[in-house]
Amino acid sequence: MFVGELTFPITQIKGVGKVTAADFASLGVEKACDLVTLFPRSYDDRTVMRSLKDMGDEGGTINTAVAITDHSHYMSKGQRVLKMTARDLNSGRTLHLHCFGRSFMENAYPVGTSWFINATVTKTGSVFSASAFTLGASEEAVGIGTILPVYPLSGSLTQKTVRKAVDTILSNRYMKFDDEIPERLRLAHDLMHMDEAVRQMHHPGSMGELEKARRTLAYTELLHLEVNLVRGRQERAPQDRTVVVSPLEKRLVSSLPFHLTKDQEKCLDEIRRDLDWSTMNRLLQGDVGSGKTLVAWIAALHMIAKGFQVAFMAPTELLARQHAEGAATLMEKLGVHVAFLTGDVKGRERGYLLDALKKGDIDLAIGTHALFSKDVVFKSLGLVIIDEQHRFGVEQRQALSHKGKKVHVLMMSATPIPRTLAMTVFGSMDISTIESMPEGRRPIVTHIVDERNRDRMYASIAVEFERGHQAYFVYPRIDDEGESDLKDVTTMYSFLQGKYPGIPSALIHSRLPEEEKIRILDDFRAKKLMYLVSTSVVEVGIDIPDATCMVIEHAERFGLAALHQLRGRVGRSSLQSYCFLVYYGSLTEEAKARLKVMRESTDGFMIAETDLKIRGPGEFIGNRQSGFLRLKVASLTDDVELMAQAKADAEEIVKDDRGLLRADNAMLRQLLG
Repeated sequence: MFVGELTFPITQIKGVGKVTAADFASLGVEKACDLVTLFPRSYDDRTVMRSLKDMGDEGGTINTAVAITDHSHYMSKGQRVLKMTARDLNSGRTLHLHCFGRSFMENAYPVGTSWFINATVTKTGSVFSASAFTLGASEEAVGIGTILPVYPLSGSLTQKTVRKAVDTILSNRYMKFDDEIPERLRLAHDLMHMDEAVRQMHHPGSMGELEKARRTLAYTELLHLEVNLVRGRQERAPQDRTVVVSPLEKRLVSSLPFHLTKDQEKCLDEIRRDLDWSTMNRLLQGDVGSGKTLVAWIAALHMIAKGFQVAFMAPTELLARQHAEGAATLMEKLGVHVAFLTGDVKGRERGYLLDALKKGDIDLAIGTHALFSKDVVFKSLGLVIIDEQHRFGVEQRQALSHKGKKVHVLMMSATPIPRTLAMTVFGSMDISTIESMPEGRRPIVTHIVDERNRDRMYASIAVEFERGHQAYFVYPRIDDEGESDLKDVTTMYSFLQGKYPGIPSALIHSRLPEEEKIRILDDFRAKKLMYLVSTSVVEVGIDIPDATCMVIEHAERFGLAALHQLRGRVGRSSLQSYCFLVYYGSLTEEAKARLKVMRESTDGFMIAETDLKIRGPGEFIGNRQSGFLRLKVASLTDDVELMAQAKADAEEIVKDDRGLLRADNAMLRQLLG
């Protein structure tokens, strides 16, 4: 049978009553198959005898034999505690066993008796002690010579309870799990049979066998996932038909003072094919400044030329307004009607806009989450474009796409997804990627600055001001809230005004009214201001060609994605730009790794790969995607090569046998069905 066919409830297992079942349920275990795939979170390797002589100053775990040499008592927090003194028979050293709440041990383990012990030992000076330990009359009694599984727990569950429940199922000699991958792949990749892999995961014979079992189950998970994704992508793939570029698109492109990059052209071709011959569900990803928004506007014109309306949603009013202004500049001269709608648009103005949308008088509506409000009705919505897609929930994205029939969806992300993950994490979507930057852009020079050497940095920025260039100064806090170790924008704004007297500047942060933030950015764009002192509110969507300096204070406190996004606010033209990452105090190893990769690379995709390794997949891609994958064994961080192999194998399987009709693919057809 397949593992998933063990569908009987765990309450049928001896010793699992209602309370225990409820505790298991909180771990997602309700059926026997859930229990069998509740794999240990770690393992206690007791295969090697370890005595006190093997302990370093940090202590550790011992598996050895001891003789009880003394009993004594002391008071701790008003309670009388038994202390047993034992001599390690393999090293001759002394170990103190503290028996909190276990006075019965005085009679159970008398002076002069010998026992095997497993204990977690701490070392203070030259004294060894333990309060977590197990004593037994034989090696088997304390698990010496074995690798014990350590399971996740909940409620009243104990390791003993979980181990016993799992073993009750696995001890059934009539039960054997069938393989879930074709035999040719199992042999080619030197993997175990499924039955052996499951059993080794719970009771490994060695750490080497455990790793082989883990690889087997991880590959199996990934192959199933990739086969489903490859088949889904093939079903969505538009046929190779000619795409007609509308006059509207041609007029916009010909009006540009530059040529589209090859990546932009490639992405537009993929998007147009979707729009003409299928229902698009596509992610457009690219590094900061790569030209994603322009691709989105051209895609919008492709639909507007067909008589459809387009909705463009951004996460903040500030970003939405900038997009609206940019779109109006490009499109209104083409006769396209652009509207801006947020929650702050009310009264008669809102009524007029809603009426125009309903009548179809507005071609392109740009706004925030207000676009999916119930009172917003489109006459013929054909395309939804969502900027910074990770900032919206699934329900929000769906609410907007449901405002029309067979609405195309284009999501954009300036936070690159690592190449190793993109096709898996977003497997339900097609992906277009812009990797090249517009011509003439220079790599941003990044400096890591010890805060004690700030004066040289300030002098370099003064030179940029003399050249007529602009700068950002970013800090983690708005004002001084008593944490004196952190610089804040309010204090540093006053400091910088003294540092650069006569240089016009402004303070901008999230507490300012939206209109005030917009006015400041407009003045900055018009060069009425030469530098902004800001929080990370300028992280996305700010495009100022003459800004050449980005200073990020307390850079060690920012994640890689945020650092890369902030740096992307400069380098938006042919001017040489600079980023200064100012750090304070001694750096953690993780902080050193982040700053090092920022200094060495401006490639957002490489930075994303590093970010994945540092933060892990759950944090990197968010809970929704992480949960969607439902991977119990495979690691998106550690199994990159295995994922690539599974993807290649899946593509080969589907290419040769899309319906999975061959005999050796029968188990895949049954499982994935």
